[in-house]
Amino acid sequence: MRNIWIICRKELHSYFVSPIAYILFVMFAAIFGYFFWAELGMLNYYSNAAMMRGEVFPMNVNEQLIRGFLANMNVVNLFYVPLITMRLFAEEKRNGTIELLATSPISDLAVIIGKWLASVLLYAGILFVTALNFAFLFKYGNPDWKPMAVGYLGVWLFAAAMLALGMFISTLTKNQIIAGAVTFGLCLLLFVLGWAGSFESATWAQVLNYMGVNTHMESFSKGVLDTKDALYYLSVIFLGLFLTARSLESLRWRS
Repeated sequence: MRNIWIICRKELHSYFVSPIAYILFVMFAAIFGYFFWAELGMLNYYSNAAMMRGEVFPMNVNEQLIRGFLANMNVVNLFYVPLITMRLFAEEKRNGTIELLATSPISDLAVIIGKWLASVLLYAGILFVTALNFAFLFKYGNPDWKPMAVGYLGVWLFAAAMLALGMFISTLTKNQIIAGAVTFGLCLLLFVLGWAGSFESATWAQVLNYMGVNTHMESFSKGVLDTKDALYYLSVIFLGLFLTARSLESLRWRS
């Protein structure tokens, strides 16, 4: 456990001694600050338009604002995950320190979990910044915090699963651009796989629908904590960590 924490702190330190972490935080906050403002503005516009027509606009903040906000967050995650993971092992290869890491007394498992945990903690910090937007809702309204918390849990699991796969891809090359591009392509593919189930009912389409990462966000975005969806994300995390372990094992043998 101590070795895992050492690796985790080293990775977090490497993010913050460079502009990477600060750029990610500022850009994420700016993007979702705009999304929040735009969606709140549209909600206010439709509410006022309904009142002018003498109609009652059914106000549901969780359904009409937060759900769309979380959906946009997952789309942006497709771009952010590669930026976080592309350097995890590719940079070690480029600097020539991967051999030292492979032959060190620290186990592969400690290295893998430490690096993945650092990326997850970095993303959790970025996610916390977006949550500050909802402070205005609690100040001027009375939204239900439980569906909001479940939705954020789903987004975090979504990102944690993609970060595990991105870390595996980072072990395959020493070029960070290639690692980032391949990670983005894989994340995008897993994101759109679920679309097959919307227009096709065949078995193969349902299999693809289940494999799609975005499909399992539906229950979370509605504020429903479904065990099968949580297990899906945990399974993808395990798969990513397992593939990374096998990739590092091959590097250790070559070293």
